[in-house]
Amino acid sequence: MITASNITLRLGKKALFEEVNIKFTEGNCYGLIGANGAGKSTFLRILSGELEPTNGDIIITPGQRLSVLKQDHFKYDEYSVLDTVIMGNQRLYDIMKEKEAIYAKEDFTEEDGIRASELEGEFATMNGWEAESDAETLLNGLGIETELHYKQMSELTGSEKVKVLLAQALFGNPDILLLDEPTNHLDLAAIAWLEEFLINFDNTVIVVSHDRYFLNKVCTHIADIDYGKIQLYAGNYDFWYESSQLMIKQMKEANKKKEEKIKELQEFIQRFSANASKSKQATSRKRALEKIQLDEMRPSSRKYPYIDFRPNREIGNEVLQVEGISKTIDGVKVLDNVSFILGHDDKVAFVGPNTIATTTLFKILAGEMEPDEGTYKWGVTTSQAYFPKDNTKEFDCDDTIVDWLTQYSDEKDVTYVRGFLGRMLFSGDDGMKRVKVLSGGEKVRCLLSKMMISGANCLILDEPTNHLDMESITALNNGLIKFKGVLLFASQDHQFIQTTANRIMELTNNGGLIDKITTYDEYLDSDEMARKRQVMNLDETVSEDKVKE
Repeated sequence: MITASNITLRLGKKALFEEVNIKFTEGNCYGLIGANGAGKSTFLRILSGELEPTNGDIIITPGQRLSVLKQDHFKYDEYSVLDTVIMGNQRLYDIMKEKEAIYAKEDFTEEDGIRASELEGEFATMNGWEAESDAETLLNGLGIETELHYKQMSELTGSEKVKVLLAQALFGNPDILLLDEPTNHLDLAAIAWLEEFLINFDNTVIVVSHDRYFLNKVCTHIADIDYGKIQLYAGNYDFWYESSQLMIKQMKEANKKKEEKIKELQEFIQRFSANASKSKQATSRKRALEKIQLDEMRPSSRKYPYIDFRPNREIGNEVLQVEGISKTIDGVKVLDNVSFILGHDDKVAFVGPNTIATTTLFKILAGEMEPDEGTYKWGVTTSQAYFPKDNTKEFDCDDTIVDWLTQYSDEKDVTYVRGFLGRMLFSGDDGMKRVKVLSGGEKVRCLLSKMMISGANCLILDEPTNHLDMESITALNNGLIKFKGVLLFASQDHQFIQTTANRIMELTNNGGLIDKITTYDEYLDSDEMARKRQVMNLDETVSEDKVKE
């Protein structure tokens, strides 16, 4: 169990947290939610001991081990993958290394023997003999191939490192598990595996995530940060949302009744306070009026952008024809003879672990990369807007936000451009910020403003929910559902895909294509996907090469 007692954190004059009291108990999974800047990650750092609060204490049950998902992807580059995972239990790892050093000595002394015996006893108590196999199970479950287990971390890709650090956090059955955005950069198969792991995890979990489906699957409670306070709700994310909205509605209705009562009492007092025969009744009503207190309706710190993609032109029947596109990158064929035709009502989600293939295809269709073979043709009535996964080049300039967006607008009027920025929560002086210093979430909102102002009727979005808070994801989700055009997108957000797409495409590990006109849930439940999941065997260790088609 971990308890926050009277936690206050001040950053200058601003209080990020004010006398927070909350208890996280064994057997529960807590989703920590709140608007961007509310302090979710900061609160996890306080719980972990990485950050000292201004006042208050963090109390952990004596003898319990706390594990944290690390964010530094380069910290373990000099270590092997297996060693990095086992470091999730630092004491066990230290014992292993001390044992190895003792047994490697040429002049093994009696003192060394005694020390080795002590270490062996502690090692056995900590299930040390199963450490490597346990680490391999976690790695395989998250999709790290067995052949990578003995490589150096420096040899892995960024997404592979993310999975290893997640395995490190999960290793050794920690008593308290702190996870900050654990689904970021994970493919959908790895997210599904993690969901099952956490559902079956018996100890305490506190997780920050912007994935609504994930929170609904794993959370038993929601801890909502708003205006420096944390309110605890039993149930998952949807239950929290319904409960919080119901609470607001009830408070508004209660206040409305109180306001009506106040008005009635004030009118009586005004009419009869000077009337001698009714002065006692007026005095009585004054006392009653003084006792009525309206419930404080403090506005939430959450802000929802307004996302509305309005095509300038209605799309015709001929949208996109792709014929035999192939592409090899760094000696690997990521696209192999890919062909498909899009209709004017298609909203296509590209899913599966081969994210490089999806990004490559999107770059080709957006005109940013040439295929090695094959052709594609957009219909004459189409216009395209592209959201890249890597937006570094987009913001490599010294422009202000207003100037940056104006260059993409046919209408150069500043008021017109600021209207689009205002919808994306850039108001007033925010428009004068330099784009190169924006946060990840702010850059995404700028790109979405660019797509809205374009009036395109075909949108290509590569992982658009990365860096967005829950409110912005919800707004984008609703905007794409309403969009009267063609959509091609990639996402690791289950709910986002399920509610938006009417067609699913998977670019397989050998560069081929599976194409189904269906919803995402129906796709996952299809016979073909059931067969693939059986082969992948997510509940047991398996090498990724077994699922290549």
